[in-house]
Amino acid sequence: MTLPFQAVLFDLDGVLVDSELLANRVWVALLAQHGLTISHADFLARSVGLSLRNLYLVLEHEFGWTRPQGFEALSDSALNASFENVREVPGAAQTLSALTAAGLPFAVASNSRRDRLDLKLKAAGLDAAVTHSFDPSQVGGRGKPLPDLYLHAAAALGADITRCLVVEDSPTGVQAGVAAGAAVWGLLAGEHVHDGLEEQLQAAGAARLIHNHAELVTALGLPASPVTAPSSLP
Repeated sequence: MTLPFQAVLFDLDGVLVDSELLANRVWVALLAQHGLTISHADFLARSVGLSLRNLYLVLEHEFGWTRPQGFEALSDSALNASFENVREVPGAAQTLSALTAAGLPFAVASNSRRDRLDLKLKAAGLDAAVTHSFDPSQVGGRGKPLPDLYLHAAAALGADITRCLVVEDSPTGVQAGVAAGAAVWGLLAGEHVHDGLEEQLQAAGAARLIHNHAELVTALGLPASPVTAPSSLP
């Protein structure tokens, strides 16, 4: 089988795990308790794909809100409890299984903190499948939209970034993949997908839009796999 890419690099939230709305509910409730009232739609539009550091900057610059003492401990506890219930984006396990069966390497590159990245993969049942995952701490904190995470992930897989596919669900992530030199497809499969997101992903540089994991497997030219718990990569 001739494969179109050397490797596939996935974002995590909204691409493999359906965590965006869970996080959104927690954040909106906590912010309301600490002086900032914001709608779920407005917060979602600003937060998807951002690192925590950049999210705080957005809240400060756009709303004049700064986190009070003790806020991070509260948010950590609430978010971790919520992510215990996160599920895979439908079809994600089958996609990883199909990639493994075809011998096409893949990795996760996420703006999530390492502990939370691991928590979400485990809760969604994808931790055994994903043996290569990367977070901003591994690239000096230079998370998306900077290209460093994707460049690092490709190098770790021994792949040429210009022959890698990045799968993203946010403009921030698409910008990172494009800046790295990868081909970038926008995936619109999570619960958080909203009106206007297709246009935002295309404006950020997504070369193609995919609407579910079954479509992604087909677009990659892979046979669908019935296995829901793919084996680890060598």
